[in-house]
Amino acid sequence: MASQAESVQQSVHEHHTALERFGILPGVALTAAIAAAAFGLRQLPMVGLLSPMILAIMIGIALHNLVGTPLRAKPGVTFSLRRILRFAIILLGLQLTAAQVAEVGATGVGVISLTLVATFLFTIGLGRVMGVEGKLAELIAAGTSICGASAVIATNTVTRASDEDVAYAVACVTVFGSIAMFLYPLLPGVLGLDAHAYGLWTGSSVHEIAQVVAAAYQQGQSAGEFGTIAKLSRVMMLAPVVIALGLVATRRASHHAHHGAARAKPPLPWFVLGFIALVGVNSVMTVPPEAKSVIVLATTFMLSMALAAMGLETDIAKLRAKGVKPFILGLAAFVFIASFSLMLVKMTT
Repeated sequence: MASQAESVQQSVHEHHTALERFGILPGVALTAAIAAAAFGLRQLPMVGLLSPMILAIMIGIALHNLVGTPLRAKPGVTFSLRRILRFAIILLGLQLTAAQVAEVGATGVGVISLTLVATFLFTIGLGRVMGVEGKLAELIAAGTSICGASAVIATNTVTRASDEDVAYAVACVTVFGSIAMFLYPLLPGVLGLDAHAYGLWTGSSVHEIAQVVAAAYQQGQSAGEFGTIAKLSRVMMLAPVVIALGLVATRRASHHAHHGAARAKPPLPWFVLGFIALVGVNSVMTVPPEAKSVIVLATTFMLSMALAAMGLETDIAKLRAKGVKPFILGLAAFVFIASFSLMLVKMTT
């Protein structure tokens, strides 16, 4: 028995030594390869309508469930999901300036802010009524109200939901954001929206940046530009939302600890302060267009790596076990944000 126990211990030690020897490189290389494949797939007809982030998580899920994630890739996959994700979110700050927010105007910012807060609270409240698990409802709320997949994975740094919850939330915002991308361009004439109003409606309610661009520019250059600026202003609100959620999570953990429950203290999302700092830098310095295009590409690539890592840790069987309720919640959140923002746009323009 003693020799058998020693053999097991030696095997475990050799396993850990092997993982340490490989380090993060295999996993980082794998997530980078998946991100590159996602960018390549966008060259195919129709596939280009999906963002590389969405394609990356789809490839990662398929690979994990059909082949399996290699054991030696695990450290690098975790690194991609945590460190690379945070760095990419910081770099998002270089896509925004205070001047862009000023272009939207006080009324536009008011519409965007009120829509975001109302949608987030509506989704959380309805999720509670429907019996959807709180963390999953929070991720769907963030993805719908702020900026799709990026908001889901940024919010999860403080929500700490399972990988399956994150994948489910990403699926929801992808499906309904894609529906909006095709549906919205059919409606401005029916709804009596001019280019400015349509751009504001699109920017304040469609999920992903790429989906906003696709929908808004179908009504012309003016609608496209204003829709994009409105959306970027909405992305800027990711920072205060994630910080607020981090503070709430920390207070909740302290409350449980005070009552004797052993809970790990959620980290405050300090990386979001880096995001805010780069917004400030981008507001006072002019980044050359060539450099900015490279930064935007690199940021999207790193976010795609993070979502590839998420896919590599997602079990479809666990996703299926979540049932249809969260999907219905995502649909309700989509209908709410579309109708609520439209009401505000009609009232203010």
